[in-house]
Amino acid sequence: MDEDKYYTYILRCTDNSLYTGITTNLRRRMDEHFSQNEKCAKYTKRHKAKKLEAAWTSSNRKFASKLEYQIKHLPKQAKENIIKDNENLQILNEKIEIDEYLRIEL
Repeated sequence: MDEDKYYTYILRCTDNSLYTGITTNLRRRMDEHFSQNEKCAKYTKRHKAKKLEAAWTSSNRKFASKLEYQIKHLPKQAKENIIKDNENLQILNEKIEIDEYLRIEL
C-alpha cells in the first residue's frame, strides 16, 4: 500500500454497526482497530471491529476527509449499499468529486 496516498475505509463491528475513518497506512490502522490497542478508535474499542468492508484511495487528506465526512452522515442502508456496489458512491456525486476516489480490492 502506498504511503503517499490516503485511505478512507468502512469497518463492520461485531454489533453490525459501521465505522468510517481515514489513514495513510491501512494495514497499520486495521491492526490498531482489530487488536484494540491504545491507538484504537474509541468507537471500535466499544464496538469491536470485525471486518474491513470497503476502502478507497485518494491523493490527499482533503479528499479522504471529505469522503469520510459524507459517508459518516449517510443513513446505514446507504452505507450498506456503498459497501455492496461501488457505483452507489454516485449518491455523493453532488457533494464530492467522486472521480477522486478509487475503490481498492480487499
